[in-house]
Amino acid sequence: MSERENPAVLKRAQWVVGGIVGFLVVGAVIVFVLRSFQAHALERSTALHARQYVTTTSPKAGGEEQPLTLPGTLLGVIESTVYARSNGYVVRWVKDIGSSVKKGDLLAEITAPEVDQELSQAISARDQAAASAALAKSTADRWQALRQKDAVTQQDLDERVSAYSQAAANLAAADANVGRLRKLQGFNLVVAPYDGVVTRRTVDVGDLVNAGNGGTGQALFAVAQVDPLRLYVYVPQVYAHQVKVGDPVTVTLAERAGEQYRGSVARTARAIDTATRTMQVEIRVPNPTNALITGSYVQVSMPIGVDARALVVPTNVLLFRPEGTRVALVDGGGRVHLASVKLGTDFGTSVEILSGLNVSDRIIVNPADSLADGDVVTLPEQSSKGG
Repeated sequence: MSERENPAVLKRAQWVVGGIVGFLVVGAVIVFVLRSFQAHALERSTALHARQYVTTTSPKAGGEEQPLTLPGTLLGVIESTVYARSNGYVVRWVKDIGSSVKKGDLLAEITAPEVDQELSQAISARDQAAASAALAKSTADRWQALRQKDAVTQQDLDERVSAYSQAAANLAAADANVGRLRKLQGFNLVVAPYDGVVTRRTVDVGDLVNAGNGGTGQALFAVAQVDPLRLYVYVPQVYAHQVKVGDPVTVTLAERAGEQYRGSVARTARAIDTATRTMQVEIRVPNPTNALITGSYVQVSMPIGVDARALVVPTNVLLFRPEGTRVALVDGGGRVHLASVKLGTDFGTSVEILSGLNVSDRIIVNPADSLADGDVVTLPEQSSKGG
């Protein structure tokens, strides 16, 4: 390489090195600026996440009725299981499940050959007893006439009169037996005991049935009267004294959101069950359009009075600590104060507060278990102002 070319090569090398150094400097500046932005963003994000966002509610004044919600099952006001009263085979059935029936309507027919034969035998025995009674009567009459002529002794007449009395008694017994078997034969027709709906049929043509309710397998039909419906709920002891006959109630079904059915308290047990510490309450629910189905699981809301001096808050504001029940209050600066409260009646979704709160207090809803006295929290309105 000549001496003239060395300065040119050196100059190009200097330009290349200078460009690389400049590129690195620019890159370093860009990285520094980006890291600075990221640091500020991280700082803001950390400060944002460090805030405890809470929602608050205020106590409601007492004196109003609060609903007490209890579960129950709808039942027909009358529900009966129909059994056979005679032994035999099912010849036919007339009513199936869902059929509306009137009192006395035929449900099924049973054939009972044994009863028919016993009835024929009883009728023959009754005819024999009637013939014997007629003969005994005529004999007694004749001996009565002979006694008036002093042709027979009084002893002979008494024997004939006694024989007639025995024959008459035998005839009455035979008549009673025939009547019993006719009644039993009438049970071959299984009829509805009252107006209602057939809710179950457990027999078919040809089934052998036995008289009586020897077991659930012997049942033929189940019938229910579905208007009105009844249901039983078990009211805790703390509310039992507030439930009165005639109180209105509201019945709802989970699968029918927005629909409500009205009922009333029909009767109460007027006693607390010592095993469960609850009182049984019967409720009647009118069902003129058959909108409600017997056997349905429902929720019953019963109005319970609240002491006018007490306050009512949602149950999800309570904190249960070793030192007792607390609620988290928030002052104007967002600082938390844990207040001790005394609980009253529990209404399920809300609870009565007897002491420890004022109507103007702001209570944190769903407070965290880690929340401590003196913590600073952020309310939604403060967050919107700060943003």
